Amino acid sequence: MIEAVIFDMDGVLIDSEPLWREAEKLVFGQVGILLTDNMCLQTTGLRVDETIEHWYRYKPWENISKEEMGREIEDTVCDIISSKGEPAPGVFKIIDFFNRAGIPKALASSSSERIIKWILKELGLSNEFPVIHSAENEEYGKPHPAVFITTAKKMNTIPNHCLAIEDSLAGLIAAKSAKMRTIVVPEEIHRDNPRFSIADIRLNSLADFSEQDWELLNSLNGLHN
Repeated sequence: MIEAVIFDMDGVLIDSEPLWREAEKLVFGQVGILLTDNMCLQTTGLRVDETIEHWYRYKPWENISKEEMGREIEDTVCDIISSKGEPAPGVFKIIDFFNRAGIPKALASSSSERIIKWILKELGLSNEFPVIHSAENEEYGKPHPAVFITTAKKMNTIPNHCLAIEDSLAGLIAAKSAKMRTIVVPEEIHRDNPRFSIADIRLNSLADFSEQDWELLNSLNGLHN
């Protein structure tokens, strides 16, 4: 049986991936790296520091440190989300489902704790996740499974008794590597990517989640032990 559900944040609770791309294009453009949407997709699901390192290897810059770049990206994305960010469809419905079912919830994100707390406050979800864990506190971010494994420990359960809800391929690989059951809700531009077939359930929206999906996920118990 599933004992706990672990949500990713960006792209799951809030449709923020396009907004992160907007912020990255603005900030990296200041150091002469003119990113396209397709280029930004290379780092979807990674931590900010890993994204910065990726583009620094591509085209090193001077006059601003990587740490300053990280703060600039986070400040910019906060401003953009404040004006454009909205909860993803079905968020409150699925949270209510797990609350009624008595299933403990946690959040495991590649975003920093600062961004996590800020977005949860913006969405009115600050009290919905007793356990919050950022991959910034791990040696490796997604697709490494560490952030999910640590989150399961914080919930006093084991990974193969957890359900992870993700939107990115990096996050999905991390959850599968942790031996969790998985739901993936890919961004529309990624929905036809065959690599998402490794998920136990693929949805177009959290609003599509059903009691039948829940029963199916629980029936997979033997396959994940």
